[in-house]
Amino acid sequence: MPTRNWKHPPQSIQGAMKACLDHAMTKHRRSVDHIAADMGLANPWNLYKWVESGRIPAVLIRPFELACRCNYVTSYLAHAAHRLIIDIPTGRMPTSSDLPAVQAATHDAMGALINFAAGKAKAEEVMTAVTTAMEQLAYHRENAARAAQPELELDQPE
Repeated sequence: MPTRNWKHPPQSIQGAMKACLDHAMTKHRRSVDHIAADMGLANPWNLYKWVESGRIPAVLIRPFELACRCNYVTSYLAHAAHRLIIDIPTGRMPTSSDLPAVQAATHDAMGALINFAAGKAKAEEVMTAVTTAMEQLAYHRENAARAAQPELELDQPE
């Protein structure tokens, strides 16, 4: 089974919620019951119902993402509104593992554009690839702008 690329944004709210649950199970070994308990839900079947219908209450989106330890629902909502989102840059120097990811994203975006021009790719695939590349480039642009006065890294992701 190939490894999943967690960088591509989902194309629907149900896909975003399923991606959150998949991420929680794959990366953190957290079941739906554990996620529902962390959200404060008395009945985990409500969570199943919301994932199926894509109608999670807005006040529970952030607790859901915190319990899953990812933010695919927020990413989907931003992308659906035609907005780019980036992590808040801290001004730190890029590591050797940061730059190949940016290069791969721009390579994927160019490949998607070439395939779209040749009629071999769908518009949704192109938009996903280009959005991912633009977000990564925007993050590194802002990170370079803040490099003169880097911030303290107090809240490290897991």
